[in-house]
Amino acid sequence: MDIKTILNEIKAELPERTRLVAVSKFHPAEAIKEAYDAGQRIFGESKVQELENKYNTLPKDIEWHFIGHLQTNKVKYIAPYISMIHAVDSFKLLTEINKQAAKAGRTIPCLLEIHIAQEETKFGFSPEECVEMLEKENWKELKNISISGIMGMATNTDDETEIEKEFSTLETFFHELKSRFFADDERFKELSMGMSEDYHLAIKHGSTFVRIGSKIFGIRNY
Repeated sequence: MDIKTILNEIKAELPERTRLVAVSKFHPAEAIKEAYDAGQRIFGESKVQELENKYNTLPKDIEWHFIGHLQTNKVKYIAPYISMIHAVDSFKLLTEINKQAAKAGRTIPCLLEIHIAQEETKFGFSPEECVEMLEKENWKELKNISISGIMGMATNTDDETEIEKEFSTLETFFHELKSRFFADDERFKELSMGMSEDYHLAIKHGSTFVRIGSKIFGIRNY
């Protein structure tokens, strides 16, 4: 099945509130162009150097979303054009994004990464750490970022009950943060969760961004 057909099938399953981030990391520019020609505009990358190369060679109306673990010393390279950063896992990183966004004369939408999985290897704030950071309120001084929501990754397991429990937890936490810290901020509206294997469950729990790669482009070549 070609990329266009698969994209159309996935998009037909998505409710109106849910947008598709086509995870193009480790895939060549030609595959991205094929998806672009089929109407896809949001692509997800997780390596700064790879993203830089693709940004320079592909159409400029692509919305690039950075979905991987981002080191503070790499922020400056993507700040001039990145559309959204999905995995902000520290206040230090948020501050650096704000600094580089200011230099670029932009405001960069960011999602706070929440650790919901059983695996220790995943990055992200615990819900307690996230609340603690927001309670301090020094993030309100950062005028060149907008906290636009949260993201999370479920445990890598075949146990759908566990995955659904984690997505449900994240959905509840999203609404808690919204009412407690962002009730008057219409920009805080994104819940990024769900990948190729589990996006149907994520949609059920209010996901507004699903990050799908292997289902569209095939298994990644590392």
